[in-house]
Amino acid sequence: MRISFPIIIFIVIFIILTFGIYNNPKIVRSPLIGKQIPSFELEELNTGKIINQDIIYGKVSIINVWASWCIECLKEHKYISDLSKKNFINIYGLNYKDLKNDANGWLNIHGNPYQIILYDDLGEYAMNLGVYGVPETFLIDKKGIIRQKYIGALSEEVYYKELLPMIERINEEN
Repeated sequence: MRISFPIIIFIVIFIILTFGIYNNPKIVRSPLIGKQIPSFELEELNTGKIINQDIIYGKVSIINVWASWCIECLKEHKYISDLSKKNFINIYGLNYKDLKNDANGWLNIHGNPYQIILYDDLGEYAMNLGVYGVPETFLIDKKGIIRQKYIGALSEEVYYKELLPMIERINEEN
């Protein structure tokens, strides 16, 4: 009996570690994947105009959750900027728990890849999306269905091997 208990513990730990090694921590199976994007009415960062979820429909889109105080956001900014130069996707920023002046200053220094920047100063809409922190990126199809969620800064590998091919597949589907 005493020998079997340590063996069981070892097997359980081995299984947990094995799953941890083979799962990509940048991709999280959100309960929203496969579901309609939650509705919203948010202020646009610069104009103050109220924007709703209707901007999402009709073209594959990305919502990139970011903040000026986020160091990881700067790491992925080159990939978001590169994506903004491609004409097959809309890119929307969701500015998270930030000050407008700080957000605009950050964009002036690093460039603005977003077509529209939604301002979520209290993080309430981000909470509806299940955001854990910044950056997070949501890939949404033409019908407003969330297809993928990336947690943390997009890496070169994730950008070229996962995100771009998935965008192309979704564009071909619809």
